[in-house]
Amino acid sequence: MSRRLLENARRRLAAEEGPAPHSWGGRLSVALVYPNTYHQAMSNLGFQWVHHALNRRPDCLCERFFLPDAADLAEHRKTGFSLFSLESARPLSDFDLIAFSISFENDYLHLPILFDLARIPLWAVERGDDFPLVMCGGVCAFLNPEPLAEIMDLFAVGEGEKILPDLLDTLQGGCGDREILLDKLCRKPGIYVPSRYSIEYHEDGTLAAYESIPPAPEHVRRQWLGRLDESQSRTFIHTDDTEFGDMSLVEISRGCGRGCRFCAAGYIYLPPRERSAAALTGQFAEGLCHRQKLGLVSAAVSDHSAIADLEHQIQQAGGQISVSSLRIDSLTAGEVAALKESGHRTVALAPEAGSQRLRNFINKGFDEEQILAAVQLVVEGGIPNLKLYFLLGLPTECEADLAELLSLTEKIRSLWLAEGKKRGRLGQLTLSVNPFIPKPFTPLQWAAMASQADLKKRFRKIRAAIGRLPNTEVIFESLRGAELQAFLARGDRRTGRTLPSLAAGDNLRKACKQAGLDAGFYVTRERGAEELFPWEVIDSGVDRHYLWQEYLRAAEGQLTSPCVSGCQRCGICKKDPNPA
Repeated sequence: MSRRLLENARRRLAAEEGPAPHSWGGRLSVALVYPNTYHQAMSNLGFQWVHHALNRRPDCLCERFFLPDAADLAEHRKTGFSLFSLESARPLSDFDLIAFSISFENDYLHLPILFDLARIPLWAVERGDDFPLVMCGGVCAFLNPEPLAEIMDLFAVGEGEKILPDLLDTLQGGCGDREILLDKLCRKPGIYVPSRYSIEYHEDGTLAAYESIPPAPEHVRRQWLGRLDESQSRTFIHTDDTEFGDMSLVEISRGCGRGCRFCAAGYIYLPPRERSAAALTGQFAEGLCHRQKLGLVSAAVSDHSAIADLEHQIQQAGGQISVSSLRIDSLTAGEVAALKESGHRTVALAPEAGSQRLRNFINKGFDEEQILAAVQLVVEGGIPNLKLYFLLGLPTECEADLAELLSLTEKIRSLWLAEGKKRGRLGQLTLSVNPFIPKPFTPLQWAAMASQADLKKRFRKIRAAIGRLPNTEVIFESLRGAELQAFLARGDRRTGRTLPSLAAGDNLRKACKQAGLDAGFYVTRERGAEELFPWEVIDSGVDRHYLWQEYLRAAEGQLTSPCVSGCQRCGICKKDPNPA
């Protein structure tokens, strides 16, 4: 036993504002695990919603587990004290179901650590009836579950509102035989049981075939909630000990109709949906009971049809507003004013690419004039600090594109400097430059990621041109982390075998060598037009032929034509992955 670990947990739990957990006895017990620290987890609305939804059921109880902070992890290893839940300090093995909520591929590296601390075998084949079932949900579960297919017993493919009720009812009526229960579960909509599928590979390493083993379906259809007003997605447990601890978060819409060709969130959450202003009123009021500031969560906050009314509603209630980033082509002076009144000293814009050619390639749909107009609104609105997001290493990117990125940055900086001089005070201009990572279920899923050597050269060029300018900084995402993310996002079942080595600190090359794999095969290789992808065991609701045509349009510099329903994708949103 470690009194220090238990006391830290008690202190953390006591500092929370939220409902009390259910008592044990006569309930299905679910261990909800976020494979990162408490500080990271408690700003994740998906994680918070699942915890809330499970504990609303009288026949369930849900308790939380996290990756221990560095000091706590050292204490666990020193004392041998098992991983335990925040609420009742019970070990992971005491629960009926272990449910991982995973939003980021790089968090896969924490799985071997968590299983080891819990004294539970990492590999599904080594866990018998004496161990709980292990499930994975979250974005990664329906983007590409395959790298974790030999670890997880099952995946929740899609949105929890549609999947959880039937899943929990099945578990409540389950028997003690693991295999019989998995056979029942694999018949349920949105449940993927990897052990019920056999896989074959070609001699060149590409995927040859997926074959389902009855009673599993040929493909697992992503499930999604048709009317967001039927559900709340907000901060249910407030704590200062998290990234957005000073605000209450509220999801106002889900999905995006913009059609950016690199953006997985824009495709795997189709069709775009929003909560009505009436439905959000109560959520705003509840949030403002705990925090003065509301963080509006959405892939495209300013695309909400009632965004001006929502902002006015919050301000009328005495609240402040926070958003993650602003849309360049729909930004208004009113939005900027609302953020200024809410105390924002920094706003973020995402040009994504410096040249018009590359902006057309990724289907951004705005030009340099609109970018500069948005910057002008921000600086005239009195917000001193500006952050710009750019992608580097996009397919077909060349020296001319980099030159245009630098030129655009200079033009933005000139506007920003001119206004700063008027105010007599300069703020900070920040460029956040991130390597392009091809993601599943996007038109660029066929593309290769730029090599580490090429990205380093381009980073150095940008740093040399911009990094030493006064009041200007450049932030580069870790190349190692980006390469690892690409490897895991585009991987098949074999890639999961590298996780113990990666978790132990080995680099990707060494981990791949030990597993008999080639990192370049997954990261820097362009895919063939007809190649079968590991993630296509999932039916995401997005037509593969459409995605391929979008890839060709990108190469030709064509933008996507809006469809008749008003979103930016022609025909896709008409396909219903949840037929009646």
